[in-house]
Amino acid sequence: MRVLITGCHGQVGYSLTEKLSKDKEIILLALDRDSLDITNEEAVIASVVEFQPSVIINAAAHTAVDKAEEEVELSYAINRDGPKYLAQAAQSVGAVLLHISTDYVFEGNKLGEYTESDNTNPQGVYGKSKLAGELAVAEACDKHVILRTAWVFGENGNNFVKTMLRLGATRDALNIVGDQFGGPTSAGDIANALIQIAKHITQGDAIDYGVYHFSGLPHVSWYEFAEVIFDSAFEQGIINKKPNITSITTDQYPTPAKRPNSSRLSTFKINNAFSIAASDWKMALKNIQAYTG
Repeated sequence: MRVLITGCHGQVGYSLTEKLSKDKEIILLALDRDSLDITNEEAVIASVVEFQPSVIINAAAHTAVDKAEEEVELSYAINRDGPKYLAQAAQSVGAVLLHISTDYVFEGNKLGEYTESDNTNPQGVYGKSKLAGELAVAEACDKHVILRTAWVFGENGNNFVKTMLRLGATRDALNIVGDQFGGPTSAGDIANALIQIAKHITQGDAIDYGVYHFSGLPHVSWYEFAEVIFDSAFEQGIINKKPNITSITTDQYPTPAKRPNSSRLSTFKINNAFSIAASDWKMALKNIQAYTG
């Protein structure tokens, strides 16, 4: 299997690169932004035609949710145009495109879990640009899997776990939003899911191409997520004292971009199709030292 990864220095891209580089059956080309600007159509085509991948995994994205409200053109260039070029290039060489998307494509007001067939209604530039990317991928490449995920945390890059550990080491008290709910998702588990899907496809298994959801269980609020992070950090000796945390409302913590109140994604479809279980994010925190770097 010849695998081309874009965005190899991001949270998921880093984990994918680390895992696939150890697999002797994989011929890997892992590219960062400096190696391949996915918004450059000619560069994308050249890289894909030269390497001739059987699988392309697009882990590149503009994920700065608040900055996206101002960086509109950049957001659409990276989140819509880049995936479109990768999809067109994949189609031209017969490759499969695995593309990572987000819970932000939904309005975030559903009481239960979002399924893949639910109507999308993104509320900000980030979500709108990511949805545009999904549509571009689906239109340009027959063999595609769009993997929507949420609340990603990994060893590389910035994320909620790292922020909490940093603040917890220096502050006695913190206010954390308690009325937004979702499934924290380990970047390593996302990487494993993508690799498993890729292997199913390259082994010739019949699969339904399209959209799949993958995120963590149990669903919690950001406040509850923070509680588990600090409990884990204290138990493992990363912090000497847990800060006092107070649950606040979204209205009490205004941000330029509106966050979904509900990011609960159903993982039934991906489990049924590929036997991939939801991310066990509490297990991922058993080695919380990995997130202190």
